[in-house]
Amino acid sequence: MEFRRITSLPPYVFTIIDTLKIEARRAGEDVIDFGFGNPDLPSPEIAVDKVVEAVRNPRNHRYSSSRGIPKLRQAVSNLYLRRFGVALDPDTEVINTIGAKEGFSHLMWTLLGPGDAALVPSPSYPIHIYGPLFAGADIREVPLGTGRDFFESLQEAWEYSWPKPRVIVMSFPHNPTTTCVDLEFMQKVVDFAREREVVVVHDNAYADLGFDGYSPPSILQAEGAKEVAVEIYSMTKSFSMAGWRVAFLVGRSDVVQALAKLKSYLDYGTFQPIQIAATVTLNEVPDYPKVVQEIYQSRRDALCSGLQRIGWDLDPPMGTMFVWAPIPEPYRDMGSIEFASFLVREAHVATSPGVGFGPGGDGHVRFALIENEQRTSQAIRNLRRALTRLR
Repeated sequence: MEFRRITSLPPYVFTIIDTLKIEARRAGEDVIDFGFGNPDLPSPEIAVDKVVEAVRNPRNHRYSSSRGIPKLRQAVSNLYLRRFGVALDPDTEVINTIGAKEGFSHLMWTLLGPGDAALVPSPSYPIHIYGPLFAGADIREVPLGTGRDFFESLQEAWEYSWPKPRVIVMSFPHNPTTTCVDLEFMQKVVDFAREREVVVVHDNAYADLGFDGYSPPSILQAEGAKEVAVEIYSMTKSFSMAGWRVAFLVGRSDVVQALAKLKSYLDYGTFQPIQIAATVTLNEVPDYPKVVQEIYQSRRDALCSGLQRIGWDLDPPMGTMFVWAPIPEPYRDMGSIEFASFLVREAHVATSPGVGFGPGGDGHVRFALIENEQRTSQAIRNLRRALTRLR
C-alpha cells in the first residue's frame, strides 16, 4: 500500500545516533546525551499541584474546548501585555494548541494547499520544513547562518519564486542555528509582508531564553504586525512543561479564527485539567521563565567554555537551549552524521547531526543544554580524549 503523505519523507537521521546511544548504554557505557532538546528541568510545583487537584474533579473529565478555556486565553493575553507590551483580544486573537508542533502543522493546512509555496529558513527545525509539505505546498529554502544577510536573502527568494509564496515561516531565536534578531529586523519583515500581502508565521518557542541581557522580541511588537503576522508561544521551554503540550497561536485574528475552525473538526483541545493548571501557572508564577533562563545560561557557559578550552572553536549563543557547533576543521570531511556517530562511539557524547535540520546544516552538530554542569564537565573530558586531532 502507498502511504502518500509519508512516502517521500527521508529517513529520520536522528535515529542513527539514538541507535548508537542505545547500543552503547546496553554495553554498559555512560553516554552523556546532548542530542534531544527535551527539557530536564521540573515543571513549576504549582502546575503539578493544580493538575492533581483538577483531575480529581469529574467535571474536568469531559470534552473541553478546542480553542482553549476562556481563563487560559485571558492569561495568555495578560502575558503578552506584561512581557511584550502587546494587547491581544482573548476571544479573537488567541487560541490554545496541543503543543507548538500541532498548532504549526494544522496552521499550515489553513494557509497552504497544493500549488502554493512558503519561504522557510534553511537549516530549520524539521516541522517548519515538513509542515508546509504535509499541506501539499512547496517550500523555498532561505539560507540562514551563512554570513549573508538573512532579510536580503528572504527578499531575493520571494522575488525569484513562482508562484509567489503566501507564507513566510520564521523562528527566532532560531533552532538549530541559535541566530537571534532584534525588533528592527521584525519590523522590516512586517513591512515587507504588508507590501506583498504575505502571512508571517513566527514560532517564538524560545521567547524567554535570551542570554547576556538579550531579550528576544515578539514579532507582534512591530508596527502593523497584526495585519500580517501570527506567533506561536509555547510553555514547553519557558515553563519547562514539555510533556504537557500547551502552546498558543496569537495575532492576526482571521488567521487565528481559521485555525479555530479547523481544530473544531479535529480535536477537543488539551485535557482540561492541564488547561486549568497552565492558567494558574501563567497567572501565579509569571517569573518562572527567568529561573529557567538562568539555568540554561549557566549550562551554556559551562559547555561553550569547555569546548573552547579543548580547541573547539565556536561562538556562544545569545538564545535558545542549544549550541550550534561547527565541526572542527580536522574532522570536517566526515560530515555531520559520521562525526556525530564518532562522538558517541569514541567520546560517549551524543549530539544531533546538523544535516537532520536540512542540507544547510551538514557542517555542524547541535548540543542541547539538557545536562547539568557536572555532566557537562565529564563530557568535555571525554571529548578531550577522543578529539586527538585538536591537539
